[in-house]
Amino acid sequence: MDTHFESNPLLEKLPNHLRQFIKAQDYDEYTPINQAVWRYVMRKNVDYLSRVAHESYLEGLKKTGISVENIPSMYGMNRILKEIGWAAVAVDGFIPPNAFMEFQAYNVLVIASDIRQLENIEYTPAPDIIHEGAGHAPIIANPEYAEYLRRFGEIGSKAISSAKDYEMYEAIRLLSILKEAEDADPNEIDRVEKLVDDLQNNMGALSEMAQIRNLHWWTVEYGLIGSLDNPKIYGAGLLSSIGESEWCMTDQVKKLPYSIEAVDQSFDITKPQPQLYVTPDFAHLNLVLEEFANKMALRTGGLTGIKKVIESKALATIELSTGLQISGVFTNVIENEGKPVYVQTTGKTALSYREKELVGHSTEYHAEGFGSPIGRLRGINLAIEDMSPRDLKAYNIYEGEVVTLDFEGGITVMGEIITGSRNLQGEIILISFKNCTVTHGDTVLFQPEWGIYDMAVGKKVVSAFSGPADVQSFDMITHVPTSKTIKAKKNEERANLEKMYQQVRDYREGKETSTDLNEILNTLQERYPSDWLLTVELTEIAERDQLSDLKNRAINHLEDVKHRRTEIKHLIDFGLDLILDKVKH
Repeated sequence: MDTHFESNPLLEKLPNHLRQFIKAQDYDEYTPINQAVWRYVMRKNVDYLSRVAHESYLEGLKKTGISVENIPSMYGMNRILKEIGWAAVAVDGFIPPNAFMEFQAYNVLVIASDIRQLENIEYTPAPDIIHEGAGHAPIIANPEYAEYLRRFGEIGSKAISSAKDYEMYEAIRLLSILKEAEDADPNEIDRVEKLVDDLQNNMGALSEMAQIRNLHWWTVEYGLIGSLDNPKIYGAGLLSSIGESEWCMTDQVKKLPYSIEAVDQSFDITKPQPQLYVTPDFAHLNLVLEEFANKMALRTGGLTGIKKVIESKALATIELSTGLQISGVFTNVIENEGKPVYVQTTGKTALSYREKELVGHSTEYHAEGFGSPIGRLRGINLAIEDMSPRDLKAYNIYEGEVVTLDFEGGITVMGEIITGSRNLQGEIILISFKNCTVTHGDTVLFQPEWGIYDMAVGKKVVSAFSGPADVQSFDMITHVPTSKTIKAKKNEERANLEKMYQQVRDYREGKETSTDLNEILNTLQERYPSDWLLTVELTEIAERDQLSDLKNRAINHLEDVKHRRTEIKHLIDFGLDLILDKVKH
């Protein structure tokens, strides 16, 4: 079943740069073992989490159409999610943090459509459909939490990254893939683990993106809610991990009250978390988010904001006090007395107002970059943007006039004014010159032979954030990850095991009752002595259908497996606990 993602109106609103991450969910790729893994985890979760998860969890499973018996299809999820104002898309593993959060801002849940291997049934560092579908989706049925998630995406997608953040993303993505893959080279895993450690230890000051990812981790992924003495689970990482969801409730995991301090608490995605944060309620999450947002360049702007976007070496936007937005890769700022007096981009740049590109100021027009003074004119109390038409005339800022504008900080603009552009409030936001020279002391910043000079108008920078003001201004369909998820290997031995899983599933569902279950158990004992999950399913059918001989043989085989594979003893016990009222382990 090739599931298309055009099954929810919200998805029609997604910009192309987000659509590049979406892949079709090929439901036929899910094997009978995959389905058995999903069913085991979900049965265990529903049984255990009904006691320790936030009350929204079980209700959310019903509202989002997530079945215990079958891996969910994107089509079915979208049809039902539409009723609560959300949608879902399938992606290939980790996607860049900005994109992940921007999807949330559009009320779209990103679901890694692969599923963990049986060997990683308790926990996988790679995002998978159990984590996303069974972890994230149910809780968004809670309206207050859903709004937090949307708002987080809206703010988080504007967070400014450092140049090292993307290196870290690629390294963690590769490590998660290798740890989930069959027969991965241990030396390669060691190499990438060392790379991740080296990056984590040499990130320097945390960027806005690194900090807000910390908030995301300690709330959306690993959050607890309620009191420190009696917390409940709502974080998707805990809801989808049958091992960690139990361990996190023990005294071995330190419980801390959730606060803004969590921005500086980093995490290791490959290990269980030594401490978790507890929020008293979902409303408190928004209070902390707003507290952090108030410190972001998105809201503070200024020289610090400009320096952040320069350090990011990535496409970003600054907004001036007039509302004019400059989007590009910022490479230089000239400062004076702690204030920016000139900014410069290199390469394609676009000018916008209120997230809409100004006509005539596309990346084609500003293909070589853009530079402009910021601030007030020297010796004049009235900023250009605050001048009335009469004031502008008095200072010769008028079409056809040759003018010299001396700005505070030593920037001088001298040329003939061609025209000006105004915003909706009538403030002048852009002035165009010909025969123009721009200097800073002895340094020439623009000269007449370069053509028309467009000068942005604004007395200060009020905002700086990641990405363009108008997403249509730039070709952002450029993401090519350096790693791809590794599919399970196919061979005759595995195919025969998959066939038996399907036969048992069909028997349980009443589709095929002529299957010889005893013969399947014989084959497992002889040819697949390490497999345990299918024998657990045979025990379930034997208990249901009162097949005492099969039940005893299956339990005895599982006892043998537990002795040989002590590391999975608890998983077998989990499975038997769900099936039998009382059994000796």
